[in-house]
Amino acid sequence: MVGYAHAIVSASDYLRVIGPADLVGCRYRLVQRRRYPSAPRSDSSLMRLERIKLAREVVLDCLPQRPALGDGRSQRFIRIDIARVSLEEDSFAAELATLEALAAEATLITGAVFTGESENTPWRIDVDILVRQPEGTYLPVIISNHRVARAAPGQSTPVLATGRLGLGKIVNGAFRLRHHAGDGHRLAFAARALQDLDLDSGRGGLIGQDRSRAFIVDTDHFQEPLTVALTSALPAGPRRVKGCASCRFWPECESELKALDEISLFLPGDRARSLREAGIETVSELVEGNRGELSALARAWRDGVPLLRRVDQIEVPAAEVEIDIDMEAYLDQGAYLWGAYDGERYRPFVTWESMDSDAEAENFASFWAWLMERREQAHAEGKSFAVYCWSANGENHWMKMSARRFGGQRFGDLQVPRQEEISEFISSSEWIDLFRLVRTQFAGPAGLGLKIVAPVAGYTWADGDFDGEASVNARRLARGVDKQAMEMRALLLRYNEDDCRATAAVRDWLRHGAPGTPRL
Repeated sequence: MVGYAHAIVSASDYLRVIGPADLVGCRYRLVQRRRYPSAPRSDSSLMRLERIKLAREVVLDCLPQRPALGDGRSQRFIRIDIARVSLEEDSFAAELATLEALAAEATLITGAVFTGESENTPWRIDVDILVRQPEGTYLPVIISNHRVARAAPGQSTPVLATGRLGLGKIVNGAFRLRHHAGDGHRLAFAARALQDLDLDSGRGGLIGQDRSRAFIVDTDHFQEPLTVALTSALPAGPRRVKGCASCRFWPECESELKALDEISLFLPGDRARSLREAGIETVSELVEGNRGELSALARAWRDGVPLLRRVDQIEVPAAEVEIDIDMEAYLDQGAYLWGAYDGERYRPFVTWESMDSDAEAENFASFWAWLMERREQAHAEGKSFAVYCWSANGENHWMKMSARRFGGQRFGDLQVPRQEEISEFISSSEWIDLFRLVRTQFAGPAGLGLKIVAPVAGYTWADGDFDGEASVNARRLARGVDKQAMEMRALLLRYNEDDCRATAAVRDWLRHGAPGTPRL
């Protein structure tokens, strides 16, 4: 590792410099960033930047400004906040301010910037918080929108309250850490910068979706993965991956891929690895390659056919009382909207309050009470009953998670169900994952998402380009009380209703024999 060289980055040469985000996911983005420096950020990217900006604001507001009562008046405490600069801006002033704050032995430093060079690669790292340790070293703390830890009885993880950074002592909490490569790279870069200044504590902090806690980790085990990433050669050309659709360079990459008829257009990521090893590099080669279903799907993709039928006779369960539901969650923090459509009326159970609160618990209790009341009424009338959703993983997760977090809590006549009640329902024949039924009877060259299948069934969304990424941003804006917040609330309810109605439309289409779908 080359020694620390501060202020090496100027506004004119920032394109040479890499950051942690350049080392995860598609590495060809770095090539394209240098080739097309003026390409504007995508809407999805701007939304993510806005969310992390808000996260930083929340956390920085929680940090102490001075010792609290009980800390003792004699305790030394200095907090220095450095104005944050974007990757495209000259970092000289921010980096100089960082060095001055370190020289002043500040207790807390926010907005720190370091540049350096490792493996002949210049880099820059922005560190959200630096916390001075008793021995004079510094603990780098990063803010992330990931869920960096979960409660786990019996586990022991070092943790420190955000509001006590620089003042409190680290304690052990019952949590299990969750690793994210990008977060690890950020802490590894920060540790390298501090090590070059002989100020590295050997540990770092992670503040995730739970803004109230910093989880403490050793940074040594992040160093080898960072070195591997830094020394890996950049790709010679693009390949389609999951995140391409939201990338600002996708128009350029797509053009290159189409010119090559590159197989990743049809099989993104590593899905075509075995085919490449067999010498198949293009979609046309796969179509003509006699690879059974895979070749048939490649042909359908090339011809613009969204669905192929696996079976002659379509089967889908039916009941006298049928309800379609769809859930919306905010990141990994909680479910705020449970929508239900009974064939006549859409009914939303929604809260715009913060997650992990009484409001979220009461909202789920209301939804559950309504659903179970409909179930009991059907049974009392001697009618069959079924609840449908599209891909039950999300609904199952948040029903079980809500019961685990809030089970047994009462709100007047309402009570949050316990985990046993949830398990009984989702394991019953009355809870039907329509996606699983479709997957056994159809194949789709671009997958079998609801937004692929429902249009074939004749259903269209009122807001066609609104998706999961946009819904996360809309939920953040919907928490306000202004006109924009009201518009976002209406949009989210409309989006959720469309998902419920689309599921019902697919069921109806299936029962009519799924007209218009060719046989595989």
